[in-house]
Amino acid sequence: MSRRVTTVLLTGVAAAGLAAAWPAIDEAWAQQARAPNLRSTVPAYVAQAQPTPDPAQQNATSPIPEAVRDPAALIQNQPSTISNRAPLRASRPVQAPGLRGVTQRQFRAPQPAVSTLPPPSPAAPPPLRRRSLVEEDPYAPLGLRLGNVTLTPATTNSVGYDSNPQRIAGPSQGSGFARYEGELGIRSDWNVHQLRGRLRGAYSEYFRDGEASRPDGEGALDLRLDAARDTRILLESRFRLDTQRPGSPDLDAPVVGRPLTYFYGGSAGVTHDINRLQLTLRGSVDRQDYEDAKLISGATLSQADRNQTQYGLRLRAGYELTPGFRPFIQGEIDTRQYDQRVDSNGFERSSNGHTASVGSTFEISRLVTGEVSVGYQDRAYEDPRLKNLRGMVGDAAILWTPTPLTTVTLRGTSELGDTTIAGSSGTWARRINLEVAHALRRNLTVTGFTTFGRTTYEGQGLREDYTAIGARLEYKLTRTFAVRASFTHERLNSTAPSSDYTANVAQVGLRLQF
Repeated sequence: MSRRVTTVLLTGVAAAGLAAAWPAIDEAWAQQARAPNLRSTVPAYVAQAQPTPDPAQQNATSPIPEAVRDPAALIQNQPSTISNRAPLRASRPVQAPGLRGVTQRQFRAPQPAVSTLPPPSPAAPPPLRRRSLVEEDPYAPLGLRLGNVTLTPATTNSVGYDSNPQRIAGPSQGSGFARYEGELGIRSDWNVHQLRGRLRGAYSEYFRDGEASRPDGEGALDLRLDAARDTRILLESRFRLDTQRPGSPDLDAPVVGRPLTYFYGGSAGVTHDINRLQLTLRGSVDRQDYEDAKLISGATLSQADRNQTQYGLRLRAGYELTPGFRPFIQGEIDTRQYDQRVDSNGFERSSNGHTASVGSTFEISRLVTGEVSVGYQDRAYEDPRLKNLRGMVGDAAILWTPTPLTTVTLRGTSELGDTTIAGSSGTWARRINLEVAHALRRNLTVTGFTTFGRTTYEGQGLREDYTAIGARLEYKLTRTFAVRASFTHERLNSTAPSSDYTANVAQVGLRLQF
């Protein structure tokens, strides 16, 4: 590129000089006609530098002098053109002004012949991987791959102290305990469809009060099948294992130990999108079973009259106003069928319910996400002596992330339940739970929580208020090991005599996860 620029510049300079010298050349031709001996006017050094012309190329009638063949020689004495002195650095390459590094073409010696190949250059280092915007949690479990499904099993073994293992009123004898807990997370990695779930089971063993030892657990497994671009089939299954406290109003006699309760069921539905309109139809079946209780006298209290099956059908229509805001309306009908038509007090407890509610899912600046719904339910019983149970129902689940290190979770629910207390149609249960988690370090998280619940027994004037407050601490040593500690204060205030209790529970354990 530099050689080409140099050639263009030199050509331009020569053309400018020729244009300036053309009048002198024309005058020289005129003088040649008048004075043939023009050679004497040419400087000696110019005449010596001119080559001898070929006679064959000259015109016999109008011969051209030899000096004319060099037009620059005729204008050596012109003050406005090229100087008659030799340049000071004629032996050096001429560099055009303003073009740094551009010189005349240099003659270079021929390159030597290549007889051998040059040594290979060292391999270039691999390009650096671009760091993702969201860094992976260095303490999260990696899981176990089973095809395209990832399993994340975990176990936690803890020891602690409970001041009131049986949750009874009055003075109680505390006891140390050991708790064994196992978890299993399930997550699919499929191009279409999705499978996810979480299963948890635990057992608490009390050293000084064996009757208070009890299991607990819960789990859910969801499968989404993408039938078409706008159609999805939803399959769900769930279960919960719990125990009854001896002072429960539904146990009308003093019992020993903690009777078990089983809740399990499933649902199937289909969701279809029509532009921004989303329609969901869902059917469900849920089952509740109660274990017989053992009385202090040694007899057995049957709870078979509380076993029931619930069938439900729900239709929801939601419209996406914005990508983060989807309000919906929902209608549901259900029926509860008891295994025994008449309970131990002579009431027919089977019922039919109708529920209508409105709500919305939302996402505000990716800081606040959740779903809130509120509605009204009317439940009619087969026994005419039990009046309809009516009331407000709703659900709320809100997640707020004010800072990258702090997370606030709010959950609330209001629902109508069943009871076997004579003369009562059912219960109205409301509960709210608040958790605030803050990461002191990437592997150290402290969580404070509080829970408040109220259960009202319709037609009996019976009310129970439950309050719990506590804190949890988790210190992750590696991806595999973590230390957990917690403290919880529980209190129950009831209008029923001899039902209030207070309990303090502290425990610490080691978690092993894969």
